[in-house]
Amino acid sequence: MWFDHKPGEQRMYQQDQKQAVIRRADRPGDLGWMVMAHGEAYEQQFGWNTDFEVLVARIVADYGTKHDPARETGWIAEVDGRRVGCVFLVAGDRPEVAKLRILLVTPEGRSLRLGTQLVEKCLAFAREAGYEQVTLWTNDVLTAARKIYQSFGFTLVDEEHHHSYGQDLVGRNWTLDLRTGAMDREI
Repeated sequence: MWFDHKPGEQRMYQQDQKQAVIRRADRPGDLGWMVMAHGEAYEQQFGWNTDFEVLVARIVADYGTKHDPARETGWIAEVDGRRVGCVFLVAGDRPEVAKLRILLVTPEGRSLRLGTQLVEKCLAFAREAGYEQVTLWTNDVLTAARKIYQSFGFTLVDEEHHHSYGQDLVGRNWTLDLRTGAMDREI
């Protein structure tokens, strides 16, 4: 069960008394944690090399140096005070399009539906900011994330084989039209 705790935060209590919080990514250490957590998690789970961490570092640096708070934001998920997840919503190449970027939930935060809650936060923010579409790019091996995206109504636009991060992968582009009411779903 979720309930508001402080402005910008939600808390969730599970049967095992773990306390989960989703808050804005606006505290010292948040941006650095995003880069480190991605590098470590993707190396451990998929064997990806530091090229991926460099990509995430660029995304985080761009966000940190030039994001527009009225149209772009990020969130951190915490469990018992420890960061376990993150996501960004940033402006796309066209004014009506936003991008969902760097969704991650570490093993410690899984099974608490934090990935779903982080995406839900992004989509609600996108609507409030006046975006009409949200796009994202991901890879085929990220099956749990794909299930989350599909549950919100994202549709696969295209895919392309590539060799990146030391692996052969299939990159996939997804789009959600926010004008269709896809947020009206059971979580």
